[in-house]
Amino acid sequence: MEVTPEIIQQNIEKAKQKNQVAFTFLLDNYWNEVYGFILKRTENEANAEDITIETFSKAFDKIQSYNPEFAFNTWLISIAKNVHIDMLRKKKASLFVDIDNEQESQQAYNMPDTSPTIEDSIIKEQNLNKLLKHIKMLKPAYQEIIQLRYFQEMSYHQIAEQINEPLSNVKVKLLRAKKLLAESILKSDF
Repeated sequence: MEVTPEIIQQNIEKAKQKNQVAFTFLLDNYWNEVYGFILKRTENEANAEDITIETFSKAFDKIQSYNPEFAFNTWLISIAKNVHIDMLRKKKASLFVDIDNEQESQQAYNMPDTSPTIEDSIIKEQNLNKLLKHIKMLKPAYQEIIQLRYFQEMSYHQIAEQINEPLSNVKVKLLRAKKLLAESILKSDF
């Protein structure tokens, strides 16, 4: 079946009503375009996948704000650009040290040791335990997909083969699992 602008618009309207089938249709229809665009910018498959997932997550959260006067793919690409820019800003802010004069240069050499202390390790372990408790509250299918992606670090293609499902289902399940996990954490004040 040919995907016409009318079919796309119908699915956008259904997505605005929180229809999961419509979300899946839009994800399937635009994933390669957004991923390809971001892959050219990042030249890194893992970053491109993460940015693409974040793009669709933001788009689905804000789908009510979509203006049909513009093409849906244009809207998605602009979200993807912003997600990528945000990621670059975060990286730059965490890596950038401005050294203007001799005194500041000396301060840069006298940076404190930031290696984790025993207390930091204990806190990290406690946070991991809390995170694992939240993951265990999800449905088994969502637990599995989070386990495969983030703990076993499998690619989307590997996960699709492992659970014997289409790649698009893996992407949607992971998107949904992350959203449900975030909601669970926010409700409990982690």
